[in-house]
Amino acid sequence: MNIRHENEEIELAILCEYASFSRYSKGRDVEEKECDIRTCYQRDRDRILHCKAFRRLKHKTQVFLAPAGDHYRTRLTHTLEVSQIARTIAKALRMNEDLTEAIALGHDLGHTPFGHAGESALNEVCEEGFAHYRQSLRVVELLEKKGQGLNLTKEVRDGIVNHRTSGHPSTMEGKIVRISDKIAYINHDIDDAIRGKILLEEDLPKEYTNVLGHSKKERLNTMILDIVRQSQGQPDIIMSQEIEVAMKELRKYMFYHVYSNPVAKGEENKAKKMLQFLYEYYLKHQNEMPEEYIWLIEKKNETAGRVVCDYIAGMSDQYSVRKFEELFVPTFWMS
Repeated sequence: MNIRHENEEIELAILCEYASFSRYSKGRDVEEKECDIRTCYQRDRDRILHCKAFRRLKHKTQVFLAPAGDHYRTRLTHTLEVSQIARTIAKALRMNEDLTEAIALGHDLGHTPFGHAGESALNEVCEEGFAHYRQSLRVVELLEKKGQGLNLTKEVRDGIVNHRTSGHPSTMEGKIVRISDKIAYINHDIDDAIRGKILLEEDLPKEYTNVLGHSKKERLNTMILDIVRQSQGQPDIIMSQEIEVAMKELRKYMFYHVYSNPVAKGEENKAKKMLQFLYEYYLKHQNEMPEEYIWLIEKKNETAGRVVCDYIAGMSDQYSVRKFEELFVPTFWMS
């Protein structure tokens, strides 16, 4: 009995014609024996879920740096919310839910400590530049498993690197994750901003909330239902013009009033300078990094600047602060 084979047959029978079928995956860079139970996309999902980079997301900032509360989003909870939204859309449209989930769980693996502040900090000091979506791909292709990578399918890797706003995923499932990412962070960031007393629900522009809804639940329902209705039977993932315009304008509002708000971003410059100090230090003291990073420079001929970025990007918020304190903050003698 081969359960994977049966599941592939079920996919062929019930999924939409525009879905990505496991049996016809473009495969992996290194060929492997197929699992008797799981399809290739299920295996990719499991590999991401069990990797070290995924676990570290729980201690990485989403928007609010070092929030004094247990209910603010982290990069991990953001990832889980993206996965939930994307799976809901994929299931409704009869797309491949396993592929969708794998892309969603892996899309932010390369994010730095302190969210986009950390990304900006490394991009400014690294000669080769730094972008979290490219780093996420680098994590699964090289950095995990001590330089072996996870050997994921091409479809999952394509979805991960193309989840950004300007990305162009080659699968419908990748397109679902790309838009689900935005739906998730717009809504949960509003929720966190209200919790942090940066804004009130009543402060949101009525011309957008009258279209999308006056609560997180209403807005999520509106956006998700609109995507499902507009994309049904279509070779693309789309929204109606009215909903799409309202969502984009609300996103602009959030960038101005929340993402650049001094209350939410008050410590951001400190975090950026700290990570840049760490970058300059490890660039001069490469032998103080863990052996797996030194190996990348010495055996894989990776540039020092890129590998130092790898090391710092993989840190959690707390770990980066601890390393900075060890290196730059004097300790006092205790009698």
